[in-house]
Amino acid sequence: MNDRLAGIDTFVYAVDAGSFALAAERLGLTRSAVGKAIARLEQRLGTRLFHRTTRQQNLTEDGQAYYEHCVRALAELEAAEAAFDSGRREPGGRLRVSAPLLFGRHCVAPVLTALGRLHTKLHVDISFSDRVVDLVEEGFDLAVRIGPLRDSATLAARRLGTQAMGICAAPSYLASHGTPQAAADFATHTAIVYGLNAQSAQWRIRDADGTVQELSIGTRLRFDDVQVIADAAVAGHGLAWLPCWLMAPRLRSGELALVTSSQHTVSSEVHAVWPQSRYLPSKTRAAIDALVAHVPAMLGP
Repeated sequence: MNDRLAGIDTFVYAVDAGSFALAAERLGLTRSAVGKAIARLEQRLGTRLFHRTTRQQNLTEDGQAYYEHCVRALAELEAAEAAFDSGRREPGGRLRVSAPLLFGRHCVAPVLTALGRLHTKLHVDISFSDRVVDLVEEGFDLAVRIGPLRDSATLAARRLGTQAMGICAAPSYLASHGTPQAAADFATHTAIVYGLNAQSAQWRIRDADGTVQELSIGTRLRFDDVQVIADAAVAGHGLAWLPCWLMAPRLRSGELALVTSSQHTVSSEVHAVWPQSRYLPSKTRAAIDALVAHVPAMLGP
């Protein structure tokens, strides 16, 4: 008997991705395999689902109608599976997680690696990127975010802690340029800043009365990798705004010296976020619980 569900998930992935090639990448298949699955589905249905050209693919009228039915059907199946899964004791299956590059390597990966070792049926897949991913569109179960939650209307979230920040520099840099004491002093210094998509993060400090000020400081170096910023600071290229968990060992070794402590900087909230759903799979719940249990201690004072 023919499997009436064969090819449906591939078809939906192809529509959502906008191309067979991207759908193949997300499914872990070849583009040819995706194309053949769609062709078999069209043959079984007796209609064309896509208008295909050399540059793009668009749904036919039948394809659009079929897609809408498929999405509803798959949503019902996923809800049913999640209902069963939420009652299981042993998390299993593929867990796809997105995490910021350096924070993910140092704080997220160790926790989820240990979780995977504890639950042998769980397959952990972590993508490291400072880009804010679309969890639903890109097929992630969970993401770790640092800073404001801009898409919180469509996501559920759980706080993991606060990432305290500090300003530091190499002792050699401070010996040559002096140590800024007040907000106005920073104007004569050079900053090594974090930047993504041609935008640089603002440095904000608190005065003695608690007033928040944005620092005015010259910038000659901008990187989208916090590790590179730390290395540049150690090399004496300027002041750096770094998370305390990354800065602390370099302060202890003497490679960096503290300029502004976390008591006078504006910290960032860290959250685990996931698509809002009536049912939370046990694999996702286990990952969230593990992160809540272990990440706060990694953030440090």
